[in-house]
Amino acid sequence: MTTPAIQVDSVWKNFRLYHERNRYIKAAMLRGRRASYEEFWALSDVNLTVPKGATVGVIGSNGSGKTTLLKCLTGIYTPERGSVTINGNIAALLELGAGFHAELSGTENIYLNGSILGMTKKEIDAKFDSIVDFAGLQQFIDTPVKNFSSGMVVRLGFSIATHVEPEVLLIDEILAVGDQEFQRKSTEKIEQFRREGRTILVVSHSLGLVQQLCDTVVWLEKGHVKMVGGAADVIAAYTGTTYGNFAREDASSKTRWGTGDAQITQVSTLDRNDQPNETLVSGDELRVRIEMNSHSRLESPVVRLQLESMTGELVWSTTTQRGTATLRVLDGPAAAVLRIPSVPLAEGTYYISVAITDATGATEFDHCQHWAKVHVTGGQPNDGGVVALPSEWTVGRQRT
Repeated sequence: MTTPAIQVDSVWKNFRLYHERNRYIKAAMLRGRRASYEEFWALSDVNLTVPKGATVGVIGSNGSGKTTLLKCLTGIYTPERGSVTINGNIAALLELGAGFHAELSGTENIYLNGSILGMTKKEIDAKFDSIVDFAGLQQFIDTPVKNFSSGMVVRLGFSIATHVEPEVLLIDEILAVGDQEFQRKSTEKIEQFRREGRTILVVSHSLGLVQQLCDTVVWLEKGHVKMVGGAADVIAAYTGTTYGNFAREDASSKTRWGTGDAQITQVSTLDRNDQPNETLVSGDELRVRIEMNSHSRLESPVVRLQLESMTGELVWSTTTQRGTATLRVLDGPAAAVLRIPSVPLAEGTYYISVAITDATGATEFDHCQHWAKVHVTGGQPNDGGVVALPSEWTVGRQRT
């Protein structure tokens, strides 16, 4: 039997949640006891086996124990009970740049961080140019890290960690940060590791990315392993039962900006009967109602709507300029309804953003980013992408 790359046996990890603290020695002496606390079990009897060469995703809501599990695997945390076994050298992409010295230059931090991760000076010398090139910091590499932007720090940290060429790679939400170019390069690097047969454990809220990268997914819920299985099956079960939680947690993702000359007051998703509906079967009709207001007269305003995947991909966009029902003047309360007779989207959750602009689109009076969501179900379980295309396979032996 092949030895697994990662073996987690009945791991329990707790933290103390203090309700009050003894701020002074005098207070501790007068109380005659320590400050009161309760124990919070972040992980409870977690068992996990990851074969060598597998790419496994870990999903779950905030506070489910995902990062705690990774920190137990790296040795940052020691479990109260149970054991963790790692077979092979390991690199963890948890908090990139956390070990950098702000006063040292990028060059000096490459040698410092590389040695911490187990690389020899000779290895760093051989890979130095590649590290700098991947991070895209040739112009700034001799600048003190304290002058780097947060994105530059992340790029450099990722580049150093991946050049360690680990047998086991742990990733915690790193692929969701940085600009589009960095995300593309980092995803390609992970794909390269997969082809080389390295073992990868990915923690991410980006379900599309998890499904793209991982064959197996682990669903953690309140410190327990709730489900382990194929990526499509686990993600479908997870989104089906926790969509309501997503709606509450993602409320903070709503942002808006604009001149304020007009305001979007509400964005609603409706079914074909104009009833509120956030969940629809792929191929069903969807209506989006946009309510707006203006206290001054705006000539020829344009309403723009765009649909994005959870990973930030632009799926589709449209404006009122495309149709005949254009808004000539906005000088008070008004409403616009977009009817989509059929939504041919793959199973998943999609954000809706709406904006009111001038006729050129250059000036945004109000832009409401991620103001509504729609959850699409009923897609083919093993299909990928964002579009659900009707199709059927015919398979048989070829006759000679």
